Amino acid sequence: MRHNTATVRSRVPLRLGLAGGGTDLSPYCDEHGGAVLNTTIDRYAYAFIEPSTDGLAHFVAPDLEFEECLHPNLDSLAEARLRLHAGVARRMLAQFGGGVLPAIRVTSYVDAPPGSGLGSSSALVVALVEAFTAWLSAPLGPYDVARLAFEVERIDLGLAGGKQDQYAATFGGTNFIEFHAADRVIVNPLRVAPAVLNELQTSLVVCFTGVSRRSEAIIAEQQRGMTATAEHRADAGVVDSLHQLKHDAIAMKEALLRGEIARMAAILNRSWAAKQRTAAGISTGRIAEMYDLAFAHGAIGGKVSGAGGGGFMMFFVPPARRIPVVRALNAAGGTASGVQLTGRGAESWVV
Repeated sequence: MRHNTATVRSRVPLRLGLAGGGTDLSPYCDEHGGAVLNTTIDRYAYAFIEPSTDGLAHFVAPDLEFEECLHPNLDSLAEARLRLHAGVARRMLAQFGGGVLPAIRVTSYVDAPPGSGLGSSSALVVALVEAFTAWLSAPLGPYDVARLAFEVERIDLGLAGGKQDQYAATFGGTNFIEFHAADRVIVNPLRVAPAVLNELQTSLVVCFTGVSRRSEAIIAEQQRGMTATAEHRADAGVVDSLHQLKHDAIAMKEALLRGEIARMAAILNRSWAAKQRTAAGISTGRIAEMYDLAFAHGAIGGKVSGAGGGGFMMFFVPPARRIPVVRALNAAGGTASGVQLTGRGAESWVV
């Protein structure tokens, strides 16, 4: 294990899901194969690990205005309230740290609120795994980091969700990601012409609706619809909508590589309609209001980012109309802006 006088920092980008979201959920991806298209943006999750001077372990989340102190042993992690920190620490220290929780201070924060729909919780888990990987000198490559983050969040902690967020955050950039049976994931980085990426970036507007949401109920309903049991068949409507979402991910990848931004916007609208058929509560009155308002001022495509119910919305807007759309959304109580795309994934460094 790395000596405990080192200070390690990590930074992991958040993502925009462009197409295919929901097809990375089990059991759909296990039975049919899933596919998503996403890109990372200049909003980040951060994690820092440094020695603690008082002999105790500390988990700190200043964005949540919360800090807790723990006795330096793995058993104390069961009482931790910052579950993501505790889950990553337990797994990483058990596998690579000799099963000992040292006197350390683990600090994290995220450039988006919980329930944002930008994959912020999963990005935070990846940031914590990346920081512990560097601090422990653990032999983990990008696929290993993403897979371990997925296992901590979805299996160890039992939190509902899919698989795309961990891989998007770890690899960064614009990726077409495939999900197959037996937990096989293939990340395909796309070589998009710089002019096309510039046009895409200039055409994007993101807007926080002002409402954070808990995605568990929506995800649980989607999974019930795609699952056949002894009592009922899978919901054909849900499965067909997921087939459409996967088809749209492939079509949007092709449109992006060809630089067809208007076609991407049309696919986005088709996917948004299909996504709303997979579970109740994905759209709300507030979301519909913001969607209609953006279109009234020039947007040509839009949807909620993430599972739905709140969080961030994403719009495709002709660049010359971006300012009117942003102003209208902000006047309606949203928090809208352009966004910068990023090409780098999880990073860590020692100070």
